[in-house]
Formats: sequence, structure tokens, C-alpha cells
Amino acid sequence: MDGSTLHRIAARTAMALPAVTETQPFGADTDVYKVVDRMFAMTTDLRGVAIVNLKCAPPHGAALVRDFAEVSPGWHMDKRHWITLSPGPGLDEAMVEDLVANSWDLVVAGLPRARRPLDPTRGAQQP
Repeated sequence: MDGSTLHRIAARTAMALPAVTETQPFGADTDVYKVVDRMFAMTTDLRGVAIVNLKCAPPHGAALVRDFAEVSPGWHMDKRHWITLSPGPGLDEAMVEDLVANSWDLVVAGLPRARRPLDPTRGAQQP
């Protein structure tokens, strides 16, 4: 997967999730995706290479870093709770979509119940 495709899939997936806003607090070349004002994804370029930062449960993140050359500990983030995706043949669309959705789920699970957005596929608040 090339860098522009990685950014496009991550952005499309993030914006399709409930209650997501896109901001550019670090400048025009960095897009930050938030749910209820909490970041769950970021797309930017690092030394000319497209990257995506995502929240990830520590055991899952460690396994991804071990098994995929395109996954590294989160750049400029808490390396235990964040991963960075880079372009490469080991990533596919389904994997990027799943990792973005998982990041959203982790952030929503950490919100107070009253602030969790509605999940339109279930018609109820997130657990």
C-alpha cells in the first residue's frame, strides 16, 4: 500500500465513525481525528513518508510491531498505547480499516458513559 492510499483509507474510515471531527492543530499537513474531543487517529508525513498514528491496546500493538514491518511504536506518542502505520506491502485496506475502528473503540470505551456517542448500527449508546 502506498502512502496516499494509506492516508485516504484512514481518513475515510475515521470520518465514517460516529461523532468524529477532523482538526489540524499541528498545521495544514497533519490531520487529527477526534471523538468527543479525544484523539484516536492522526495522519501526517514523517521525513517525506506518509504515516498514520492510532491508539492500540498494548498487547495487540506489541504483536503488530513484531509481525509487520509497516507497524512501529507510535511516533511522537506514548509508545505503549499508540502505533504508527507506514506504507508497505504488509498493509491492506481491511487491516487499516480495522485498526482505525479499533482505535475509535478504545477511545470511546475510556469516555464517561454519558459522553459516549450513539452507535447507529446498534441504535444504542456504546457500552
